[in-house]
Amino acid sequence: MSKVEDFLSKEEELTIVEAIRVAEKNTSGEIRVHIEQTTSKVPFDRALEVFHELKMNETQQQNGVIFYFAVADKTFAICGDKGINDLVAADFWDCTKDAMISQFKSGNFKQGIVDGILNAGEQLKKYFPWSEGDTNELSNEISKG
Repeated sequence: MSKVEDFLSKEEELTIVEAIRVAEKNTSGEIRVHIEQTTSKVPFDRALEVFHELKMNETQQQNGVIFYFAVADKTFAICGDKGINDLVAADFWDCTKDAMISQFKSGNFKQGIVDGILNAGEQLKKYFPWSEGDTNELSNEISKG
């Protein structure tokens, strides 16, 4: 299961997009998922590159989050924008990563991603609560490289 198109079924992808929608109902934060085959870079560095390629650094409150996956490498990273990182503790994403890893170890990739997204939404709500007039600044669709 090392191909991007084999990583998640269409139904699983729809479930993940729905999880993004649900998570973003509680926060003005913007969440994206990016999946690609492999990377020659450190996953976090590649996540930062994709973050900029998807223009996630252009949100009004600098509160975008990307969940990046290199499926053949069996690696992932979570990367938040400056607005988030300026406010949160350095280990902010660790509990989210840990919850995801425990699902991944059981082969539950979709559930791990969904859990991570919903956890991110809950965490972001504390710092970036949803308010009247918030618009969805970024697509909720899964991007692929």
